[in-house]
Amino acid sequence: MERRITRQVRGYRTKDGAGVSLVRVLGNKTVEEYDPILMLDSFDSTNPDDYTAGFPMHPHRGIETISYVYRGSMTHKDSLGNEDTICDGEVQWMTAGSGIMHEEKLPAAERLLGVQLWLNLPAKDKFAPPAYHSIKSSDIEEIYFEWGMLRLLAGEFEGKKGYMSKYLPLDYYDIHLNPKESVIMNTENERSVMVFTLLGDAYIGGEPVKEKTAVKLSFGDRVEIKATDEKAQVLFISSKRLDEPVVWGGPIVMNTKEELNNAFDDLKKGTFLRDKIAY
Repeated sequence: MERRITRQVRGYRTKDGAGVSLVRVLGNKTVEEYDPILMLDSFDSTNPDDYTAGFPMHPHRGIETISYVYRGSMTHKDSLGNEDTICDGEVQWMTAGSGIMHEEKLPAAERLLGVQLWLNLPAKDKFAPPAYHSIKSSDIEEIYFEWGMLRLLAGEFEGKKGYMSKYLPLDYYDIHLNPKESVIMNTENERSVMVFTLLGDAYIGGEPVKEKTAVKLSFGDRVEIKATDEKAQVLFISSKRLDEPVVWGGPIVMNTKEELNNAFDDLKKGTFLRDKIAY
């Protein structure tokens, strides 16, 4: 059965961090439909003034943040002592778990283009140990076809394996379509699938979709993605629905109001970090 679009959400420009201009696509009003993806922010600018202010040190608990920088670079620093820079097609994968502090700097580049996802953690893993992992270009397989190219950022594609998520199954592909070309993506019927048009318009499940739009797909075992007269770059994200309560406050996402209140109490008392502060 072919998957169809059940909802389209087009991003809007806003500011976050210390004044970073970005396109916010998914947020607290789309949680139920796009489960387990909580947030999707897109960065696309040729003006460094839009983003070099970065995101100063701030807390997270209960989620994973996955940043994909297709053009430009991002430097991560956290309370575990990690400091790392990704650039031009690489991925940062941070597990906030029980609690972490981190900052993200965005150096000036000819163009900054990418996205950050917030992936929810299951209730049983909300207090998992915080961790950081970078997926470098050498770890990302690029698979070429007549219709274009697929970059395997994480998960599995037709027997090929990339970085494997520890807490939720996650297939994450960067699909590049040549003009007027199309691809049929096969999926497990019950997986939660969304597609984001990073660059260019596209047809998804037969419907036109504008650039910088996240579409949620119905259940099914396949979906067709087709470029218009111009090339298209789309992100394909497949996981498992959690169907768990979400209580969200700023950078913290828990399952109950009590857990959320406890997190903010921990911040006030200086007991938020369960692991040694190393910065």
